[in-house]
Amino acid sequence: MSLIERAADKLSKNEISNSIPGKIPQTVKTGLDPLFLSDNMSDQKIGKEVSVNNSPVVDLANRASANKKTIKKIEIDLESLHRKGIVTLDHSRSEIAEQFRLIKRPLIANAFNPDSGIKNGNLIMVTSSLSGEGKSFCSINLAMSIAMEMDHRVLLVDADVARPSIPASLGFSPEEPGLLDLLRDPQWKIPDVMMKTNVKKLTLIPAGRRHTHATELLASQSMHSILAELAQRYHDRVVIFDSPPLLLTSEARVLAGQMGQIVLVVEAERTTQQTVKEALQQIEACDVINLIYNKARAHSGGGYYGYGYY
Repeated sequence: MSLIERAADKLSKNEISNSIPGKIPQTVKTGLDPLFLSDNMSDQKIGKEVSVNNSPVVDLANRASANKKTIKKIEIDLESLHRKGIVTLDHSRSEIAEQFRLIKRPLIANAFNPDSGIKNGNLIMVTSSLSGEGKSFCSINLAMSIAMEMDHRVLLVDADVARPSIPASLGFSPEEPGLLDLLRDPQWKIPDVMMKTNVKKLTLIPAGRRHTHATELLASQSMHSILAELAQRYHDRVVIFDSPPLLLTSEARVLAGQMGQIVLVVEAERTTQQTVKEALQQIEACDVINLIYNKARAHSGGGYYGYGYY
């Protein structure tokens, strides 16, 4: 009998015979988690283990490896974004790039300063009172600007589940699985709905497939758990939620109570003071509310994005 045959015979007698058919052998239960096998062993090594040991643990590892979802990557047309007025790495000295540098700085300070006292400060919701005020434009610009940071990453979540506009802006299908799918099916995990981009430090989570009970899903315990995981597991990352308008839907009000910071976009010369007051009343549960005065004209031919705290 060869050395390999003797080893196989010994393994078969000492380990597999003590296991219950269809169950994980006791000797393996106390060792390496089988779910890590696909990450720590080559396919060739796993194949050899199957032929010698015939352990159900190895079969489980193979199934986990086969079913593991890979993070999708999309290519954003950065030149097209630049023409639309979006901040890009290749045009980082533009006027709008400088404006969003001013906007992001206090947000980042609040997110990562342990003395700020802000719970979940890295969760930032961008919203507006009404539609058309530029909240998605500001969400994307803010995300692109933060992606230029040396020490932080950014996750942009399309939480405008009724009328998502980020897919059209960044060039991916609105039918991609996303936030609502994550909330509806407990088998989905956050990495399953993430989308990498050609912007190194920018990752996306789409809105997902529409659901008639979107508001209830956003208010569920599942959403609370997801937000807690985003705030703690991805602690080096700013998470930006592009939410629906406050006065047109109920989803934004549900999200507001769970955010660390809120940015309210106000369109110059259109949004009335009374409208802004009504919107602020909807989000008063959040301690840190910031205003962007959007589409104002500081001088002829130039755009200006004012910023302040409420």
